[in-house]
Amino acid sequence: MAQTIERPLDLLNASKGKEVLVQLKGDKQFVGVLLAFDIHINVVLDNAKEIENGEVKKSVGLTFLRGDTIIFISPASTSLRK
Repeated sequence: MAQTIERPLDLLNASKGKEVLVQLKGDKQFVGVLLAFDIHINVVLDNAKEIENGEVKKSVGLTFLRGDTIIFISPASTSLRK
């Protein structure tokens, strides 16, 4: 997969439809299926869950996360898929 990634947004595009972990400022984490994003890295997650200490704190469903609050986006680990 790394050979097909030439620009940062290529990685996000390859992650659409897959579960991702999003770290926000203020130590908040969300995991959910990446539905959409824009050039500001605003993202839409489906089946989103707030994660605290590695455990699901609450389910929030379909949600929008503003790009300027995001620190990183990563593939979700299997231990968070509950």
